[in-house]
Amino acid sequence: MEHDAAVAALAPSVAAVTAALARVVTEASPSRAAPVVLIDGPSGAGKSTFADALVAAWPGDAAPTLVHMDDVYPGWDGLAAGAREVHELLLLPRSEGRPAGWRRYDWSIEAPRDWVPVDASCPLIVEGCGTLLAANVPLSDVRVWITADDAVRKRRALARDHGAFDAHWDRWQRQFEEFVAAEHPADGATVLLDGTGVAKPGAETTVGP
Repeated sequence: MEHDAAVAALAPSVAAVTAALARVVTEASPSRAAPVVLIDGPSGAGKSTFADALVAAWPGDAAPTLVHMDDVYPGWDGLAAGAREVHELLLLPRSEGRPAGWRRYDWSIEAPRDWVPVDASCPLIVEGCGTLLAANVPLSDVRVWITADDAVRKRRALARDHGAFDAHWDRWQRQFEEFVAAEHPADGATVLLDGTGVAKPGAETTVGP
């Protein structure tokens, strides 16, 4: 029931993005036929919920690859490093026709784990804090910036991680504010959304911001 409510609340926003994607695909050159969508915003704003809904409603036959930044950040102090890694190892080489991918971080052992290659022929969605680096604007087709009421965001994020995020909230928020001050990510967005009214499905426990 809660998941259905979240999907229903997101439907108009997802429709707007899929319409933009349809235009991108129609107008794209062969080299940009597999569009890139970046979804950014503060913790708890609804980025992962929106990304999941977008995957489910994706236009066309080719299913997108979805990368969650929570799987990339090298620990609680790793927002800048994770953003840089996605740019240098995934988005930039992908745009140049070189092998691309990302390095999975294992939160349980606090160390990098396996390398995950990404097929450049498939559409790509990357969601998480730090995706909208200014350098990523020319490497992407649709850029979504999601915000939400601060109290709502914090309540969602702490409930989602069942206590794992509690001690790190202020630490992570400081990094995010530094990122926003340096990169002005909302300025590069093509879609601006308010995720305050979107309920988190909350079906599984995750670790990470």
